[in-house]
Amino acid sequence: MSVVVIAYDDAGHVPDAVRSALAQGDRVAEVIAVDDASGDGTGEVLDRIARKEPRVRVVHHSLNSGGCGTPRNTGLRLASAPWVMFLDSDDVLAPGAVDRLLTAAVRYSADVTAGACVRREIPDGREVRWQPQLFETEAFHEDTSAHPELLRDTVSVNKLYGREFLNHHHLRFPDGAFPYEDFVFTARVYAAAARLAVIPDPVYIWQVRRQARRLSISLARDTVGNWRSRVAAQRFAVHTLDRGGHGALADAARTRFLEHDLRMYLRELPLRSPAYCEAWWNDTRSLLDGDARTKHALEAASAPARWAALAVLSAPSPPREEGLGRLAALAGRPGRLLPPYALGTSGAPVWSESLPAELDGLEALAPEALPVTVDAEVTPGPRTRVDLTLHDLYGRLREAGPESVELELVERATVRVGLRARAAWTEVTTEGPGAPAAPGATSRWTARIDGLELAGLTASHPVAAWDVRAHIRFRDGAVNETTVRALRAGLRRVAVPHPRRLLVLLQPYATHDGSLAFRVAPGVRGALRIVRARAARVLRGRLPERRAPAPAAPASPARPVPPAGGPT
Repeated sequence: MSVVVIAYDDAGHVPDAVRSALAQGDRVAEVIAVDDASGDGTGEVLDRIARKEPRVRVVHHSLNSGGCGTPRNTGLRLASAPWVMFLDSDDVLAPGAVDRLLTAAVRYSADVTAGACVRREIPDGREVRWQPQLFETEAFHEDTSAHPELLRDTVSVNKLYGREFLNHHHLRFPDGAFPYEDFVFTARVYAAAARLAVIPDPVYIWQVRRQARRLSISLARDTVGNWRSRVAAQRFAVHTLDRGGHGALADAARTRFLEHDLRMYLRELPLRSPAYCEAWWNDTRSLLDGDARTKHALEAASAPARWAALAVLSAPSPPREEGLGRLAALAGRPGRLLPPYALGTSGAPVWSESLPAELDGLEALAPEALPVTVDAEVTPGPRTRVDLTLHDLYGRLREAGPESVELELVERATVRVGLRARAAWTEVTTEGPGAPAAPGATSRWTARIDGLELAGLTASHPVAAWDVRAHIRFRDGAVNETTVRALRAGLRRVAVPHPRRLLVLLQPYATHDGSLAFRVAPGVRGALRIVRARAARVLRGRLPERRAPAPAAPASPARPVPPAGGPT
């Protein structure tokens, strides 16, 4: 098989990418490395590798193409093996990936074989699978056009392609400066009714470098131009599917965009400038105010995605800061519907008194699916206390009967649970604690978790981030898993004495969507890391605070980027 590696100004990382392809063994007949007119010595680095390794062939573009599509097309045109894969210069293939993919491709006579894509955060090493529900077991799909759920996987690099299949259907990436080219290429593959095999094994390691001097396209989302590029690619992909007579796939692509892309950008709105928010809001309202197929996609979306989209569609301009925070919380995973809770003139639940977009379908959601809000007030110290408040949702929680809550602290880098604590809920109505609810009364529930010894957490990194999850158990045994909202009171750093480490610096903080998390840094060196990291974020202007709008970015050159449709 052939592996096409694309590179632009990435001399530091491209050797690892090429070596990961060569390490797959003899089943990789050739590695075609396409240097897209780099200016940092990337081409020379590739030439040195090729002089020592006969399987490596280097192609030099004389002019930069402006995107990832053209160099991939160049490599595909030159490939000679029956099978081909694509690899970006700052990523690597997982050990054994090619052998597993080829084995499945031959077994099923597949046109395309997909494996799991793993997102690895650099430098902390946290790994998260992309669309894990699609890669739970080995499967074969005779015709991808009959499986709309597959459109959730928009990346191109975790797949092995039959070269004859690509050539027969004239399948190529968009050329030139076309960000999010994977959207379009994947749509073209699915529209060609590919025979698709799926294996659960990880095959592609997408390495995410958030602290890089130059962020990848899918991470550089702080310009309106980035959103417009994503929308343009989405429209192109949907048009491809519609034109090919695959209406169900096109509808699935529309719904996927609401569930993933729209929610991702909504979560980040509180970080953006007023000028960005205004431009983004106008563009998004135009996108949502589409034809009947767009309305159908809204109906098919989950309640949080649908309600957030309808709130944007109903308001002529973006709300103030508090309103943006509510939207970001609803767009989270899981979504949280923050109080206050308003009723429309008909008595139905609505987004707010000033914006009466109806929260349709709320009454049909099961207790475990409700977008509940739990507030947390933290008193940090040697034995940290967390006071929780659970807000009712139009009577739905009182009907379900919350009984207990279990907090989990989950290390972000490893997704390992480091601490659990449980408490019972106490109902408080407007008439007082434990009083029966009179008509029109509202309820909330409180719980206190005391004595959390966070200084004793053993972590995999000098400064560990711990996310807080709440598991709310109801009368019938149903469990709602959510994050908790960090109230500003108590969000202060404290130094906690420790018998072995002298001290541990404990910092409760709110993530950009308002969720509670903790940083735990053992020893003086760890404490200094937290202080230096915060100073660096201030200098980079990446703290969650409003700032002047960034100038519109020119079309990005071809460069090592994560897959355009991947998670953040």
